Amino acid sequence: MDEVQDFPEMMDTHQVARYLRIKERKVYELLKERRIPCTRVTGKWLFPKGEIDAWLKRNSASPSDAPRQGPAPMVVAGSHDPLLEWCLREMGGGLAVLPGSSMDGLRQLAAGEAAVAGIHLLDPESGAYNLPQVQDVLAERNVVLIEWAWRQQGLVVASGNPLGIASLADLATAKARVVLRQEGAGSRLLLDRLLAEAGIAPDALVTAKVPVRSETDVGLAILEGAADAGLAVASVAKSLKLDFVPLHRERFDLAVDRRAYFEPPIQTLLAFTRTVEFARRAETLGGYDISGIGAIRWNG
Repeated sequence: MDEVQDFPEMMDTHQVARYLRIKERKVYELLKERRIPCTRVTGKWLFPKGEIDAWLKRNSASPSDAPRQGPAPMVVAGSHDPLLEWCLREMGGGLAVLPGSSMDGLRQLAAGEAAVAGIHLLDPESGAYNLPQVQDVLAERNVVLIEWAWRQQGLVVASGNPLGIASLADLATAKARVVLRQEGAGSRLLLDRLLAEAGIAPDALVTAKVPVRSETDVGLAILEGAADAGLAVASVAKSLKLDFVPLHRERFDLAVDRRAYFEPPIQTLLAFTRTVEFARRAETLGGYDISGIGAIRWNG
């Protein structure tokens, strides 16, 4: 693998793109806008490494123009998934967690602040999962999109389903208190889409004032009586002994920095998903289809 010290003092376009961990077309955009240190020798653009380093320091507050230098930190950002959370805890270290939303994860991956982003983003136009958003937000990065699992999303409700909720429409008619995820969360975007498809205006729902930041927090809000329903994965309902109304099957993927993909922590994670212990845990949690786990869905 390329390390920072392996780069020559005078880099060509391909080398500086690798050094900055951006695509070559971004280098040419910076050249056109005269925003990157360079020199031209016999018709060829060259980039003095010392000047590039100084430029990075000057632009450290502007990650879109000067991405984080060097290898991405071994951090898993983005959306919460109970199976992934368990896996990272049990596999024996090497990967830190920075919880947030799917969109948070993509932005942190784009800025070089994380090596992995967990995402489940349904594209409203194509109906595809994750790839359109990855190609948009991470257009200047080299990223591998790996399938994690298909998950069952639906309404988590109190044990026994006391309000008799069987559909999204019932949330409005029963005046159920609905707990929401934060803006940018895949579950929040999915709920907005499902409501639109059902012809239900978001303001027709009685919603909790403060959104929550994980799948588990949705279930806990219902368990503690702070809400009557919320959209989350089936495994949350099962683990908290709550009822579940299935609504949608979705794909959860891991967007991984291509250089980081070959690092030991990422390979350890992928190896752990092939163990009997992992398969048993997925079955115990419920609502998971891991038959395609590890499949490369895109290599950009």
